[in-house]
Amino acid sequence: MPIQITMPALSPTMEEGSLAKWLKKEGDEISAGDVIAEIETDKATMEVEAVEEGVLGKILIGEGTEGVAVNTPIALLLEEGEDKSALDNFEPGAAPAKAEAAPAPEAKPEPKAEAPAANGGAAPAPAPKAAAAPPASASERKAQQTESNGSRIKASPLARRIAQMEGIDLSALKGSGPGGRIVKADLAGAAKGAAPAAGAKAPGTAPVGDGPLARFGIPADRYTLKPADNIQKISAKRLTESFRDIPHFPLTVDMEIDALLDLRKQINARAPEGVKVSVNDMLIKASALALTRVPEANASWTDEGQIAMHKHADVSVAVAIEGGLITPIVKEAESKGLAQISTEMKDLASRARERKLKPDEFQGGTFSLSNLGMFGVKTFASIINPPQGMILSVGAGEERPVARNGELVVANVMTVTLTCDHRVVDGATGAKWLSIFKDYVEAPLTMLI
Repeated sequence: MPIQITMPALSPTMEEGSLAKWLKKEGDEISAGDVIAEIETDKATMEVEAVEEGVLGKILIGEGTEGVAVNTPIALLLEEGEDKSALDNFEPGAAPAKAEAAPAPEAKPEPKAEAPAANGGAAPAPAPKAAAAPPASASERKAQQTESNGSRIKASPLARRIAQMEGIDLSALKGSGPGGRIVKADLAGAAKGAAPAAGAKAPGTAPVGDGPLARFGIPADRYTLKPADNIQKISAKRLTESFRDIPHFPLTVDMEIDALLDLRKQINARAPEGVKVSVNDMLIKASALALTRVPEANASWTDEGQIAMHKHADVSVAVAIEGGLITPIVKEAESKGLAQISTEMKDLASRARERKLKPDEFQGGTFSLSNLGMFGVKTFASIINPPQGMILSVGAGEERPVARNGELVVANVMTVTLTCDHRVVDGATGAKWLSIFKDYVEAPLTMLI
């Protein structure tokens, strides 16, 4: 009976692939291990090896066919002694009809035929009674596995591969195939992950099929699990929805910050005791003022298909806490001075790390600012914090060569990236906001007017 060759799963997450090229043609002799085709997945082009031997009787899926589901029959392989007449009335994917048992000279248990499908195709059928089992073929001899005591274990290549993946001890099984050969059907009721026989250590003691990362091919003994707290769970849920559902785009610009650093130094030299303005405080103020200058950027998309235009610039600031991130809000930042913003941010950040913020202190902002410059990160793009329309990612300030009046000079330069929700902030609006924000940063005295 023809053996079905099916579309293999070439990675743990593969659901379908494209049959890029056949490397064998109908009528070619096939041996176990021969490369017969090339399959394209969403990640790579990979070769497909035969796991049985025979003659390539019929190609079912032609070259260039896309979207072929895993386990779909792609070709039929004729076993030894079969010719093309065996393909007549054979329906790929259907269970083969049971063969009538031929009379035997003495009552003996009927050996079961091996499942005829390579890579797990049609179901097995009882084989006719025979006075003596036929000699093992070349592929059977290749598939034989040696026990620690020196005896030979007869197993098909497919059965051997499944046993290795699932941690099944072949020495504990009784084969139902020709000559006592272990076939795929014999593994169905075997205990997965069972300890190997004494003296024979199985290579995979922990089956890949266990654990929450099994579908990625990572066994459970390769990691430990740590429960996520509520903040992490909520953040993961909202940011997953944001990245998946919000049509976003980034805008990146460089800006010189020498004047900003100089003004900060002057302010802190004259500030009241206990007040120390940071660069981040000044960026919060610049962001808020830019939002008042470009009110169409200070907006949110609603589920009802409307645009909410915010009356104030409530700036959410990303703060790293133990095991996650939280965004306390400086409300109505456009109307607050730098000293007040600095004092509020110190208090909010301190209570955020102690997890003592009230819900209204970290929920409801209209714009977000995330600064990783203190970690040496030069540039990055953040995920939008719903329902806000924009988030600004601030990189490290560093000395870089810049051109001024045809001459190269050294200046402190910072790169920022604005991520926008295209439903409310288009490219022109985002660029306009960035331009005004840059003006405030490069000429910071204008923030005090």
